[in-house]
Amino acid sequence: MKILKQILAYLFWIGISFVAAFSYVRILIGPEPDESNGFLNLLDLLINRTVIVQLVPIIASIIAILFILTDIFYLKKKLKNNSKGIPSRFLVIMLITIVVGITHYILEKVIDII
Repeated sequence: MKILKQILAYLFWIGISFVAAFSYVRILIGPEPDESNGFLNLLDLLINRTVIVQLVPIIASIIAILFILTDIFYLKKKLKNNSKGIPSRFLVIMLITIVVGITHYILEKVIDII
């Protein structure tokens, strides 16, 4: 039963990582273009949705893996009998999202590797 509870907790945090990754990608690509202005705007809309479908799972997986490793090796020991476990974990996942976002931005725009 303890293992099932831990798996469900990690599934919850994986869901949070997908929301954080989606938010990052929406900020990265900007607002959705208006789809009523012609073919080029429809093409932009298609490209934006393709970027979201391809990029969000990759970034969310990186965030989730980093969070789970951080939780297993560090947070479980520090937050064992602490009532502020959930807000602390949420703060950690947001910090990981920021670090992954900055790293992605540097690799894509500054160094031009991606």
